[in-house]
Amino acid sequence: AVQLDPEFSKNVGQIVLLGGSFAVNGNVNPASEANIFGDPEAADIVFTCGADIIAVGINVTHQVVMTADDRDKLASSNGKLGQYLCKILDLYYSYHLDAYEIKGVYLHDPTTIIAAFLPSLFTYTEGVVRVQTDGITRGLTLLYNNQKRFEEETEWSDKPSVKVAVTVDAPAVLKLIMDRLMES
Repeated sequence: AVQLDPEFSKNVGQIVLLGGSFAVNGNVNPASEANIFGDPEAADIVFTCGADIIAVGINVTHQVVMTADDRDKLASSNGKLGQYLCKILDLYYSYHLDAYEIKGVYLHDPTTIIAAFLPSLFTYTEGVVRVQTDGITRGLTLLYNNQKRFEEETEWSDKPSVKVAVTVDAPAVLKLIMDRLMES
């Protein structure tokens, strides 16, 4: 869409995306988060298109964990969606125990959705985001926070800034998710 429509970035409103790892290891390899790794060229185009962008990376979504106790609360609630979710989460809980040694699951997608309608539950930094498109760091998201002025023209020069989530009020986000699922 960005390449086909020169006005896309002005007309889209806001893009809230789940992607990147921003100064933490990725989840595909040490450099890359899965959504960005899938098409780093497209991700770089999106990050530099000039649209109003909020990026929520796994550096933030890993702060929001649904524990086994939370899962038990969902299972005993009257929420049909919550009960259903509990039935299908076994694989996800097993994966997190094996991969991360935690007894819970990261709430990547729900956290990002909440950033779209309750951005005040997050803190942000702003800067230019570029994506490494080849080599051993393919898919790496890098944030230039504009704090240092460089004298030479680079691939970072004259690129628009985006907002990158840095922290999240994890208890508030988890409570909101739990409440919605238990009332569903």
